Amino acid sequence: MTAFALVGCGRIAKRHADLLLQGQINGATLAAVAEIDESRRQLFAKEYGVPAFADYHQMMQEMGGKIDVVSVLTESGNHARHTIDLARYGKHIVVEKPMALTLADAEAMIRACDAANVKLFVVKQNRFNLPVVRLRQALEQGRFGKIVMGTVRVRWCRPQSYYDQAKWRGTWALDGGVFANQASHHVDLLEWLLGEPETVFAKARTALVDIEAEDTGVALIKFASGALGVVEATTATRPKDLEGSISILGERGTVEIGGFAVNEMKTWQFVDQGPEDEAIVRECRETPPDVYGFGHKHYLNNVVDSIHNGGRALVDGLEGYKSLYLLSAIYESIATNQEVRMRFRPQVSPLGLMPQLGVHP
Repeated sequence: MTAFALVGCGRIAKRHADLLLQGQINGATLAAVAEIDESRRQLFAKEYGVPAFADYHQMMQEMGGKIDVVSVLTESGNHARHTIDLARYGKHIVVEKPMALTLADAEAMIRACDAANVKLFVVKQNRFNLPVVRLRQALEQGRFGKIVMGTVRVRWCRPQSYYDQAKWRGTWALDGGVFANQASHHVDLLEWLLGEPETVFAKARTALVDIEAEDTGVALIKFASGALGVVEATTATRPKDLEGSISILGERGTVEIGGFAVNEMKTWQFVDQGPEDEAIVRECRETPPDVYGFGHKHYLNNVVDSIHNGGRALVDGLEGYKSLYLLSAIYESIATNQEVRMRFRPQVSPLGLMPQLGVHP
């Protein structure tokens, strides 16, 4: 049995705990949690019936022998510090998106896990959505021919009350805006499907809420293949979530996956139709209960398989770093109002910086 411990009992922790304790992750369970907020810690312990600690060092010292994997579910800007701290205990690490807010932090996380000889997994659950899996297979089979354009849209609703629930939300030091938080999965999908990006030009604004970072933005990406990519992201959709989607256009086919969690096949059209196409359309109409979709189940099963059976980790630390690099380029372009060529180091982007001090947390 693979025993997981959760560090951080916020919004996403409930998804992890439910899957682990409902038997949906093969051969896995939840052993303990750590959370500094007392009321949240007590509520979580009561609901899930697991030991809860105020300090993750205490948790590891007392229960380390019963823990195989630690999931870091804290604020994005704290992922690096917590991952590096926990790696020393020799347990594999799962970290929620984005893996960090700065490239330097992400690099330090990878080095720490390598030094401790533990695996680092970065949660990108949308890669496991069934329609996305079928889209990836079609690309690998060459069914699109020359790729023309890929577009992702995140049109979600996050009112002021959402940001007011926690002081870290929407801050440069610990969260970033819609690109770094809500759209990071979709940016990852676009890069994973279209390959290496060459240049990025982006614009953003804070339209409807009072936060440091952006709630609305667009980015234009040129890929090494010549294909163009468009990212449209906002949490200023009102009055409720509208969509989380991706579309790929090629010389011999078009696919669009919609819904509000990239789970519903909207369009599956190819010049050369195959006998499996009708079945693919029928099977790819999942309706998830929320914007998290169904991918966490498949992602965590992949983690367990990688640890115990030597299976390939679809999103390890290096893979998570790729999409963070693209996110960093988006923010650098916003800050400079210039096109950014990849193979850069951020100079003026505020993402991951402490307020006023201009230094990384």
